Amino acid sequence: MERDQAEELRALQDTLYFIGGKWRIPIINSLCNGHRRFREIERSIPGITTRMLSKELKDMELNKLLVRKVYPDTPVLVEYQPTDYCRTFGKIIQEMISWGREHRKKVVQKTDDQ
Repeated sequence: MERDQAEELRALQDTLYFIGGKWRIPIINSLCNGHRRFREIERSIPGITTRMLSKELKDMELNKLLVRKVYPDTPVLVEYQPTDYCRTFGKIIQEMISWGREHRKKVVQKTDDQ
């Protein structure tokens, strides 16, 4: 079967757009690890600013990756939940984590061998 390189390139570009930037994957990982409230997510990701997290969460909601639920308590409680669609990316994140660990071992090993 012949591969459609133009279609593959579009799919890769869509994926890179989705995971592009510094914060999207850590946010998804945090959500999938059970962090639901804004401050929990923020604390689980060192270095992210409140403004950036807010922007990313809004963008992810628009892209159907999470659901924002507002509970009319006092004070108002807001929770974020990953959608089933978002969770499909979990396997890819796990593979990226595994690859990153192996890559670090190779780089460290190569440095030690010199």
